[in-house]
Amino acid sequence: MTVYFIGAGPGDPELITVKGQRLIRSCPVILFAGSLVPEAVLAGHQASLVVNTAELHLDEIIALLRAAEARGEDVARVHSGDPSLYGAIGEQIRHLRALGIPFEIIPGVTATAACAALLESELTLPDVSQTVILTRYGSKSPLPAGEQLHDLARHGATMAIHLGVPHLAEIVAELLPHYGADCPIAVVHRASWPDQDWVLGTLADIEAKVSAKGFRRTALILVGRVLNTEDFADSALYRESHRHLFRAGAADDTDSR
Repeated sequence: MTVYFIGAGPGDPELITVKGQRLIRSCPVILFAGSLVPEAVLAGHQASLVVNTAELHLDEIIALLRAAEARGEDVARVHSGDPSLYGAIGEQIRHLRALGIPFEIIPGVTATAACAALLESELTLPDVSQTVILTRYGSKSPLPAGEQLHDLARHGATMAIHLGVPHLAEIVAELLPHYGADCPIAVVHRASWPDQDWVLGTLADIEAKVSAKGFRRTALILVGRVLNTEDFADSALYRESHRHLFRAGAADDTDSR
């Protein structure tokens, strides 16, 4: 018996991995986070027990996993996006380890990746940004020391900010001194869902644009110069003069950037 933590992807049922889909269709028990995972992701399942865990607390979820273990039944524990990013699987894993119940994590497509695809952007461009910071806005629960937005913004890297749209004004205020008023910023609502929508602006005008759209939740903020620029060098990866291990007559140089 194994508990499989499966990343269902950002919303589009086709953005799940082949392995994740196979496990959902074969496990006799499915526990899915119904507030963020569309039921279409479960299509084709043969499970005898399917539970939407959106209204359950941790102890109730662990009780279901223990019951499945007692029956010797594999469990598809389905989370949105990639379960290792804001998936709240850490506390579940801690219980499973204490109980001696085997588990495996199946990666999924992140919301950040879905937003980048929608915006037709590469988040790491030569000479612009080679770093992506994934973070959230600390409102109800504080962030660890050194991880406040103004601390992270000093790097000037591409940044993806979760759970921040209701606090957009505060976020803009923290980013402005480090990115500048003309820095591009996008707010993407429900990327890859049928009702997906987005707005692209600058730190100077994004608040008005988001207000006009009416976005209040289930949105991701992306900020960085990579979002609206053609001024960057070509990657060394496909440069004719660049020699590497996989190109005929090349030197052993694996640094392609």
